[in-house]
Amino acid sequence: MNQPGCESAVSRREFLQTAGAGVLAASAGNLSAADKAALPQRVLGKTGVKVPVLGLGTAPAGYRTEKDAVAFYSRCIDAGVTYLDTAPEFAGYGKAQVYLGQVLKERRKEVFVVTKCWEPDGEKALALLKKNLAELQIEQADLVYAHSIGDDKMVPEKIYAADGVCKALDKAKKDGLTRFVGVSGHNRPARFLKALEEWDFQVMMNAVSPVARHIYDFETKVWPVAAKKGVALAAMKVFGGAPGGEKQPKGARLPERLLPAALRYALALPGLSVAVVGIHDDAELKQNLAWVRDYKPLSADEHADLEKPAKELAAQWKAVYGPVA
Repeated sequence: MNQPGCESAVSRREFLQTAGAGVLAASAGNLSAADKAALPQRVLGKTGVKVPVLGLGTAPAGYRTEKDAVAFYSRCIDAGVTYLDTAPEFAGYGKAQVYLGQVLKERRKEVFVVTKCWEPDGEKALALLKKNLAELQIEQADLVYAHSIGDDKMVPEKIYAADGVCKALDKAKKDGLTRFVGVSGHNRPARFLKALEEWDFQVMMNAVSPVARHIYDFETKVWPVAAKKGVALAAMKVFGGAPGGEKQPKGARLPERLLPAALRYALALPGLSVAVVGIHDDAELKQNLAWVRDYKPLSADEHADLEKPAKELAAQWKAVYGPVA
């Protein structure tokens, strides 16, 4: 398969040295001037909105104290990480959305706010969206996902029905509860091809990584079709997700040595607008900021170096996010 971003001339030695830099090597504390330098931005598909290439996945902060989480969110925004992806507690985000509401009271105009409706029934989905907005203390979201459409409960027959979540989110957009709508999910790529046929939405977010490509492969099965339709592409689980589930949100499923390459892999995918990374604390924030600012696409040699460990991990992870088909 032809890999994206093979134009870089970074040497294998440089790659291995970079990959050896651990997340925890970054120092915590106040952000430096370099940390606050402008982040690269990309257009979010046919929405026309510019967003930073690094988005904040808020779930890890949802398991901190409110005081720590609120201060952390503010530092992320100060650093230019203004694309904020969140969801309610029952979706595995802890108190992230509630904590974020404390920040949005003061800084709503600075950020792009994303929330989710993991609910197939339209009436219940609208009620959930209104609850989300109340927790966020805002009147309108920028983007709402029909979330995890690969899940067993989000079957196509339900979500695209006249009384399903997709029609409900269209109404929410018309009524001004959200600017844009989209679909998100980790598994069953075929359902996302179905979504592109059945629904006119603006953004798609999927789990993509060098490992997940060997399991689900949204990158070649779905994303080229979405990009042709002008649908914006957002990456999640670029580091594989949290190693211990929602109750142990710090860290990554991928080995530390592969994290820089995994982020570079995601950022080079054709049509990608934003990579949403679950960031737990200041050390992880500073490291991800540095990686994004130093970004270069992977070379052909670097892609080759990734193949063996990625395939080995894929064999270990199996259907880590749920059924493939």
